[in-house]
Amino acid sequence: MTIEALAVEAVSHWNGSVTRLLRNRENAVFEVALPSGRAALRLHRMGYQDDAAIRSELWWCAALAAKGVAVPAALPNRSGDFLVKLSNGRNASIINWMQGDAFGEAGQPLPCAPEHRLTRHHALGDLLAHVHAATDSLTLPSDFTRPRWDIAGLVGETPFWGRFWDHPTATPAQAEILRAARDFLRAQITDHQRNGGDFGPIHADVLRENILVNNGSLSLIDFDDSGFGFRLYDLGTALSQNLYEPDYPQIRDALVAGYGQTRAVSTKMVEIFTLARTCTSVGWAAPRLVPNDPIHTSHIARAVMCAKRVMA
Repeated sequence: MTIEALAVEAVSHWNGSVTRLLRNRENAVFEVALPSGRAALRLHRMGYQDDAAIRSELWWCAALAAKGVAVPAALPNRSGDFLVKLSNGRNASIINWMQGDAFGEAGQPLPCAPEHRLTRHHALGDLLAHVHAATDSLTLPSDFTRPRWDIAGLVGETPFWGRFWDHPTATPAQAEILRAARDFLRAQITDHQRNGGDFGPIHADVLRENILVNNGSLSLIDFDDSGFGFRLYDLGTALSQNLYEPDYPQIRDALVAGYGQTRAVSTKMVEIFTLARTCTSVGWAAPRLVPNDPIHTSHIARAVMCAKRVMA
């Protein structure tokens, strides 16, 4: 069955129709029309998150949206459920439509003027602080389950996204630096944890395409990788795509300042979690992309560059 046919099957559970395919990568996302208006249909990738984890994600987003946080809430189908199992075993859910354009594109310079880049990153820091604060005010259901971006999930023997230091494309010199980065991260994050480092549910994938800009206001979408982790990892993830921007220090400081208005934050630890994200991205690419994909080379080069700077 084609992805379009699956979308038609899925949206029928909400008495809607398919408008257009938005993207078909790890998840397939469609714009759909429901009796209540525009919405986004997500066909969840098979074998990544189980039913309980997806239901937990949908519950969390709905709870955040109910508290006024700018994230999409799941919409119940005609049976009152948020999740549908399709004929091929794939899960489908629908969330309310969020207005806006992507913050930017991976591997491309940020599209707005420098002063707007700083303003937007300050606003992004503030948004992430609101996500974390609103989450802390919730009582999670007893069956709430999500992956763990803890020390083991980032730099343990079997990290959630793979052993980045063993990437087959890395040169011996690069592999040596990645192994050193792993040891460094494990020590630094362990100290952070011992000192009461903030830990709880995080988005874990605060990339440009998952941030929408609408007349100066920001919203956060795509919680597919969300889980339990160190809160500053969300800031590090956002910064990982800015490492080659000429005004990176100013962008970092704007993000930290926005977050620091209401939450405890250490610029040093944000930099360390930026390194953590560049390393996990190397691990993510290894099993998902063909061996000659240039993303392998660029991800490894970025992680090595970041490691040399942060560990200096």
